[in-house]
Amino acid sequence: MAYSPRLRDVYVNEIRGQLQEEFSYSNVMEIPKLEKIVLNMGVGGAVSDSKKVKKAVKEMTLIAGQAPVTTLAKKSIAGFKVREEMPLGCKVTLRGSKMYDFLDRLIQVALPRVRDFRGLSDKSFDGRGNYALGIKEQLIFPEINYDDVEDIRGMDIIICTTAKNNKEAHSLLSAFQMPFASKTAGDK
Repeated sequence: MAYSPRLRDVYVNEIRGQLQEEFSYSNVMEIPKLEKIVLNMGVGGAVSDSKKVKKAVKEMTLIAGQAPVTTLAKKSIAGFKVREEMPLGCKVTLRGSKMYDFLDRLIQVALPRVRDFRGLSDKSFDGRGNYALGIKEQLIFPEINYDDVEDIRGMDIIICTTAKNNKEAHSLLSAFQMPFASKTAGDK
């Protein structure tokens, strides 16, 4: 039998039915699902030291489980000492099993390791069902060895769904146990 990620099984067996009931979809193809997860890491010090991009690529490979693409400068900017085609960061797009595995590790292991974590903001939806969050340091991922880290780098994580609006996407991610900040009595 082929490997099936835990979160995919949870989605197929539980979450799809909950969402269909909650939003009363007539067609199963309307039910929101995860499409892809994009990780993006910019390397600010890459202008002075090109080895920093290679180190970022190595760390991103450990975190994502697949090799990232190096991002290049589109044009020269003299004020920042950036030349056209200079490597400035890396990005990776996860789909399928790797996407579900990464989301599972993010929710269950990495986010609880964030210092002073009080939950994710529910204001980071883009209106079309996609969610973006920023991580300040790559050390929250257990794949990264603390002793090997030279620079602390942040990254952007964008979770793309097929949801039509923020409410559907919020329900989908909440069903995956995404730790959104709970609203208190003083919040509006």
